[in-house]
Amino acid sequence: MGFRGGYDAFDDFQRRHRVLGFALAVRQKYSDDQGGYLAATITYYGFFSIFPLLLVAATVLGFVLSAHSALRRSIVHSALGQFPLIGSELQVRTLHGSVLALAVGIVLSLWSGMGVFLAAENAMNHLWGVPFRRRPDFVRSRIRALGLLLVLGGGVLGTTVLSSAGTVGASYGIAWKIAAIAISTAIDIGLFWLAMRLLTAHDVSWSCLRGGAIAAGIGWQALQALGGWYVGHELRHASSLYGTFAGVIGLLSFVYLSAHITLLCAEGNVVATRRLWPRSFSVVLEQPATRGDERALAQRAKVEERRSDQRVEVAFRDDDA
Repeated sequence: MGFRGGYDAFDDFQRRHRVLGFALAVRQKYSDDQGGYLAATITYYGFFSIFPLLLVAATVLGFVLSAHSALRRSIVHSALGQFPLIGSELQVRTLHGSVLALAVGIVLSLWSGMGVFLAAENAMNHLWGVPFRRRPDFVRSRIRALGLLLVLGGGVLGTTVLSSAGTVGASYGIAWKIAAIAISTAIDIGLFWLAMRLLTAHDVSWSCLRGGAIAAGIGWQALQALGGWYVGHELRHASSLYGTFAGVIGLLSFVYLSAHITLLCAEGNVVATRRLWPRSFSVVLEQPATRGDERALAQRAKVEERRSDQRVEVAFRDDDA
């Protein structure tokens, strides 16, 4: 059997097996939607939103820890104490609160965080094939993004604290650690479920988003655990210079992987709800189109409708005719 014969046989195999066919259909649609570029856009805004948040966190810690030496010692020995810049300031006790820094940090956090949710809204609408003419206008999209930032951003902060408690409070016993991580994962799933519903202009039922929310919540929790291990073990012995580089690269990678996980899980919801599988395996050689191909590519083309009087129609050649 030559390469063409083996390729055709694999294409036929994946069309007949649900799990493999579904996974390849998600990968194909993610490629069609240019998911990597959508994730990179979210990463751009997400990465820059971290630094105003660090400014706020450092300022708040400066206010709180000035009168609580015991709390300072416990934080110094936690993962946060190993973080570049903040960790060194905690160890030499030069971290102080500033009202001006706090105000500037809050304003910049709101502005950059709103950009994250605008990019996420655009990505979700793109995945669900919402035409541009049906998306919120300039003003409403920003009001919507600000509201989502306050609601979902606060929830993410809470789950991060709970997840960290599972690591910091490990000395209290395995039950404490398991309970903290389980509660954090459950809240993560709920937040992803809510975010996937609110970030999409299309009217999608809650049940259609359940599978992707569960997968995203578990993936996010695993990524947080990996990030905590990286900060607590790999950065602990790094010098100030290389620790800063490693911290920045780690943050960038964390945000990028988080965006990929979220969008892939959301893409799975779209493929399952719209029955966009099986797809032809046309990565190297073009194979005959399936019904899933036709539905997915038609949805992709209709995204470009930008006016109420514009209609995009998609036709496929019938080779048998």
